[in-house]
Amino acid sequence: MKIDWKQKLCSRKFWAAIAGFVTALLVAFNVDELTIEQVVALITAVSSLIAFIIGEGLTDAARARHEGKGGGGLEK
Repeated sequence: MKIDWKQKLCSRKFWAAIAGFVTALLVAFNVDELTIEQVVALITAVSSLIAFIIGEGLTDAARARHEGKGGGGLEK
């Protein structure tokens, strides 16, 4: 079974699971709360950026496919 990484990296559930797992590890290793908050904030920021980049890439690819089939574009 092949994993669709584009879909996973755009999934809010995936990133919530990652943040939850990392938070639990940091608590288990007795890391201070400020550091935990900073790590979770970093995971959230990176996940938002990755999802945006992949989402825009998929949108651009779909637009290019549509325009390549004669759709879209300005008529002269």
